Amino acid sequence: MTDEEPDRAQRLVNIVLDERTLVRRRPEVEHERAVAIFDLIEDNRFVPVGDYTGPYILHVGLDGPRLVFGIHTEEDRPLGRIVLPLAPFRAIIRDYFTVCETYYEAIRQASPQRIEAIDMGRRSLHDDGSRLLVERLAGQVEIDFPTARRLFTLLCVLHMRG
Repeated sequence: MTDEEPDRAQRLVNIVLDERTLVRRRPEVEHERAVAIFDLIEDNRFVPVGDYTGPYILHVGLDGPRLVFGIHTEEDRPLGRIVLPLAPFRAIIRDYFTVCETYYEAIRQASPQRIEAIDMGRRSLHDDGSRLLVERLAGQVEIDFPTARRLFTLLCVLHMRG
């Protein structure tokens, strides 16, 4: 066994969305959701606290005002659940969507400097949400920052209207 093998095992190989709790959206939003899941599965580090060996399947759903992550083995046997209140994320997600709308409008008519400034704000909010996710998962699962960014993207997509 090489040093790289444990790292390859400590990752997500699939994301399963709980269709009972997550609303189906218009095709454009469903596409964004599929892209977010694809990006997350392609490159991630996911290490649940405990004596577990991956890779893992992550079941994602909602339970009222809470986000539920069900951690499963690669064979889809449950290992545990992580429940996070959504309230701490709401303001960041709302602000992120507002800045994204401004960014897409600016692309059509603003100067390159204005677009760059808005994009910096957009990336900063995305980073804030990612850091909050790392903080909220601490002690339950270890993820690296790129994985947190991809998970936060998925969380945002799950909040898209339409």
